[in-house]
Amino acid sequence: QVQLQESGPGLVKPSQTLSLTCTVSGASIRTETYFWNWLRQPPGKGLEWLGVISGSGSAWYSPSLKNRLSISRDTSQNQFTLQLSSVTPEDTAVYYCARSSDLVGGYDTLEEYDYWGQGTQVTVSS
Repeated sequence: QVQLQESGPGLVKPSQTLSLTCTVSGASIRTETYFWNWLRQPPGKGLEWLGVISGSGSAWYSPSLKNRLSISRDTSQNQFTLQLSSVTPEDTAVYYCARSSDLVGGYDTLEEYDYWGQGTQVTVSS
């Protein structure tokens, strides 16, 4: 059973850097046939793909966020991490991590991913 679990602060101040970790169990993040994604859903809006890291450690980012976003991994802990700098209230959202078997740059719904976490609410506010 593959499980993903997001963790991180629920509240971040504007201009700070948001750091979230996704802990994976039941599968290795080094498996090269899988891709490990970060997504978010702002209130009242649809699912937004943020970026992905492959089993080999390569990362790709949404063009709208690539100047602020970094995705890395710790293979010894089977975790991958999102860092989003210079956050604003527009970054307020439920953040998800998810596994896909394709490098597609984002599906419209969580159900199109192989597995996904329960999500974590992040609010950007002073």
